[in-house]
Amino acid sequence: MSNTDAVTTIDLIRHGEPEGGVLFRGWRDDRLSDRGWQQMRQATTDHATWDCIRSSPLLRCAEFAEELSEKLDIPMERDERLREIGFGDWEGCSPEVLFKVSPQSLTKFWNNPIDCPPPGGEPMMQFQSRVVSAWQDIQATSAGRHLLIVAHGGVNRILIGQVLGIPLRHLFRLELPYAGISRIRIEQGCPRLVFHCGSLR
Repeated sequence: MSNTDAVTTIDLIRHGEPEGGVLFRGWRDDRLSDRGWQQMRQATTDHATWDCIRSSPLLRCAEFAEELSEKLDIPMERDERLREIGFGDWEGCSPEVLFKVSPQSLTKFWNNPIDCPPPGGEPMMQFQSRVVSAWQDIQATSAGRHLLIVAHGGVNRILIGQVLGIPLRHLFRLELPYAGISRIRIEQGCPRLVFHCGSLR
């Protein structure tokens, strides 16, 4: 079977709950809370074995990815391009407090993150470009394999948006819970999202 005929399965998992509660947490490098570890371990317990793991370098992703890699005895690689979007001056702020201080700025960002980024934040187009670069490399090197990507809400939205053709400005309409898993199956070079309830095997 050639690489173009091979079926490639790529599972995306968002990290679990981090320490510090709900914050704008892009490049801020918080670890998982105890609950976050529990969420991740529970979400991956009944899954079929992956061939390899690709992870964001941030601790809330990479530490769990390393644990899972050792448990399953499969290779794990950190990819800087899978880092979350940088929120600039909003890093470490809670959405509730920020909404009280600057409701218009926050509303504009949710409605149009391309033209209304956080002050000092990473531009959405730049964020998309680096994540798509990682995605293209992953597809090129993972044909016929079953891969797990451990990343962030923003990163996984970009990847799902690529598959479904969702405009960049609408990506934050996607709800991705902590430790939530989505599956992308690539057949004959055509990726499609596999919706599911419960575990993906």
